[in-house]
Amino acid sequence: MANLNPSRESVTTINEDGSRMFLHPADVSGKFTLLRRLSAVVLIAVYVLLPWIKINGYPAVFFDVMQRRFHFFGMTIATQDLWLGFFLVSGLGFALFFITSLLGRIWCGWACPQTVFLEHVFRRVERWLEGDAVARRQLDAAPWNNHKIVLRGLKHFIFLCFAGLIAHIFLSYFVSIPTLYQWMTQSPLEHWGAFVFVFVITGILYFNFAWFREQLCLIICPYGRLQSALTDDNSIIIGYDEKRGEPRGPAKQTGIGDCIDCNRCVAVCPTGIDIRQGMQIECIGCANCIDACDAIMTKLNRPKGLVRYDSLNGLEGKKTQILRPRIFAYLVLMLCGIIAMVWTLQRLDPATLQVQRMTGQPYYWNQQVIRNQYLVRLINKQSEPVTFTLNLANAPSGTQLNGFDEGVTLEPMAEEVRPLVVSIAEEQYAGSFPLTIRITGQPGAFVIDQSIQFLGPNPQVIDLQAKEDRP
Repeated sequence: MANLNPSRESVTTINEDGSRMFLHPADVSGKFTLLRRLSAVVLIAVYVLLPWIKINGYPAVFFDVMQRRFHFFGMTIATQDLWLGFFLVSGLGFALFFITSLLGRIWCGWACPQTVFLEHVFRRVERWLEGDAVARRQLDAAPWNNHKIVLRGLKHFIFLCFAGLIAHIFLSYFVSIPTLYQWMTQSPLEHWGAFVFVFVITGILYFNFAWFREQLCLIICPYGRLQSALTDDNSIIIGYDEKRGEPRGPAKQTGIGDCIDCNRCVAVCPTGIDIRQGMQIECIGCANCIDACDAIMTKLNRPKGLVRYDSLNGLEGKKTQILRPRIFAYLVLMLCGIIAMVWTLQRLDPATLQVQRMTGQPYYWNQQVIRNQYLVRLINKQSEPVTFTLNLANAPSGTQLNGFDEGVTLEPMAEEVRPLVVSIAEEQYAGSFPLTIRITGQPGAFVIDQSIQFLGPNPQVIDLQAKEDRP
């Protein structure tokens, strides 16, 4: 288990008087910054384009809550199959554990939506309008004049537009792009639930990206607090090479370390920490400090890597052990979740058959016939029309059914409930027996069975009744 730095006595975003310290991290350029921006562009593009890309007639990812269907890259899952989500969530959870134990908080710095939108959308707008970190701090301290009102007003207007756009795209995952556009052209009262949903989500996003910002990572998100449990001294994190950097001093002074105490690594940090103080829960692994320090080292003609990706053991000059028990444990658990989900998805039925007994008497006995009455519910989970035929499998001789004399054709994602009556003559009845109801779907010739018990009177009662009826 990796130890967090115990020497710090305060949170980086809180002033000595307890007030909020608003951070204005300086801009930075470098190898990791470029890679992070490229990955952010890809991730934002995926988020925006998925509702537009159609596979088998539906968006690539579509949570159709109105029809209670969920579409994932051409595969359709009904609400009855949501139990599969357990394997998905567990697999993703252990995948995150595996990545964290191996590479630290690389998720937070490179792929978390909070970081992607804040650092690569909202802060880019802020820097474009208000200038660098020094200019933004000066604007904060300046009195409210026309210049400040225009800049701040325009910034927050753009923030609100981006928050609304993100919220609308998020809603499109649940109602589809054509439906969303149709609703947007109508009165809000026509679909007030969706309107309220977008209004609330927009407000939350605006509040988060315009004001709350890094506080979400420091206060609300529990992932940072799990860091010390998920990582150890061999996990690859961002750290400061204290042996090489200390003692600090001016660049021209001899007999000191490579760190000139320029505080550039602190100035570019989005959570305001000093990476030289060791591993901290506020560090999101964004690598801004690496690019900032490497740029300074390049100017001084000194080797890069004073701040770098490395393990705690590596920073101390020890050997880093990549393959270790916790890596294998998380990997096995992650693979178990993935394999279980893939296996169950391959065995998932293309339709749902539910048979239940009608309310009322368990069976009816009259005119020398015993009958049971059921309700059969069919759901077509495919993206094409399917014709279902129903028959009985392994039923005793003389068993008859009524209610599904002809095939039932269901449109994609449609369902139908029909009564089914199963009867048998009393002379052929030998007691209650299991009944297998089978549906066959075309196209595909798939077969789904469900067993249910056929109930009736005790055969001895039937014999007594027959003797009494004899003249």
